[in-house]
Amino acid sequence: MIITQTPFRISFFGGGTDYPDYIKKHGGAVLGTAIDHSAYLSVARFYARLFDYSIRIAYRQVECVRSIDEIEHAPFRECLRWCGITSDVEINYTGELPSFSGLGSSSSFVVGLLNALHAFQGRTRRPLELALEAIELEQDVLKEAVGCQDQVFAAVGGFRLIEFRGCRDIVLHAVPLSTDRMRELESHLLLLHTGIKRRAASVANRYYRNLGDQSDRLGKMRAMVDDGYRILTSGGSLAPFGELLHQSWKIKAELDASIANDDIRSMYETGLAAGALGGKLLGAGGGGCLLFFTPPERRRAVRDSLPHLEEIPVRINSPGSHIIHA
Repeated sequence: MIITQTPFRISFFGGGTDYPDYIKKHGGAVLGTAIDHSAYLSVARFYARLFDYSIRIAYRQVECVRSIDEIEHAPFRECLRWCGITSDVEINYTGELPSFSGLGSSSSFVVGLLNALHAFQGRTRRPLELALEAIELEQDVLKEAVGCQDQVFAAVGGFRLIEFRGCRDIVLHAVPLSTDRMRELESHLLLLHTGIKRRAASVANRYYRNLGDQSDRLGKMRAMVDDGYRILTSGGSLAPFGELLHQSWKIKAELDASIANDDIRSMYETGLAAGALGGKLLGAGGGGCLLFFTPPERRRAVRDSLPHLEEIPVRINSPGSHIIHA
C-alpha cells in the first residue's frame, strides 16, 4: 500500500495573477505557505477477478466500478486515466479539513493522488514536475477554472514566493525566515471557518473570463507580493504585513461582488473592530476560511467577537507532498 500526505495552503498575496490568461500577458507571482493540514491518499492492489468490480474508490462516497469510464468522481477518473491504471486498484481519500475551505484542497487531492499512483507503478516525480502535471490535468483535462499556485504549494511545500514567468516556467523562491520569525508570524494568524461552502471554480469563473478588464487591480496585487516579502524579511514590525492584507482585501473585493457577500463582509468588519489589522478570504471567494492578521495581545478579542465561527489552529512552512508509507 502507498500512502501520500499532501499539504493544504494559505496564500497571502498575488492570488489571481496565477491564472493562465494573466500569466501569458504579464507574468504573475504569489506569496504563501503550505500548512500543517493535509490530504491523505492510499493506493492498494486487489484482485479484481475475485470481485464483481475492478476499481474501488472511497471519499465521501464509495464507488465500485467495472471500468474507469464508470467512475463519477472526475478527478479520480482522470488521474487514473492519466497514469494508465484501469483495474485492480483500490484508492481511499481522507482530508483533515472539509472541501471548499479556500485552502487549495482540490489541488492537494490531485497532487497527492498523482504522487501515490506514480509510486504505485514504481515511478517517482520531482516536486515541480508533479505540480506541472497537476496543473495540466486540472486546467486542460478537467477544464477547471483554477490557477497555478495551489498545485505548486501542494507539491513543493514550504513558505515561498512563487514566480510565474510562464505557465510552465515557474521559479521558486524560499522566504528566508528564522524559526523565531516564523513563530512570530504564526502568532499573528487567526484562521476561522465561515461555515459557508462554495466551490472556488464557481466564483473564479465569474471574473476569470474578464481578467483583461482587471489588469490594473491584478497588477497592484502582484506588487503586494514583493511588498509582503520585504516586510517579512526586514526583521521589523509585522504590523505593515497585516495592513497590506487589508489593502489586498479591498482590491480583491472589487474584482467581483460574489467574492465577499454581505455575511462575509460583516464577519470581516467585526474582526477589524475587535483589533485585527487586516485579513483575507482564502481561495477564490464566496465562502470557506477567513484569515485574520491580529497582534497577539488582541487575538482573544478578535476570536471572541466571532464565537459562531470554528477556529482552525495552523502552523506554516510544511513540507510538500510525500510518501509516508510504501
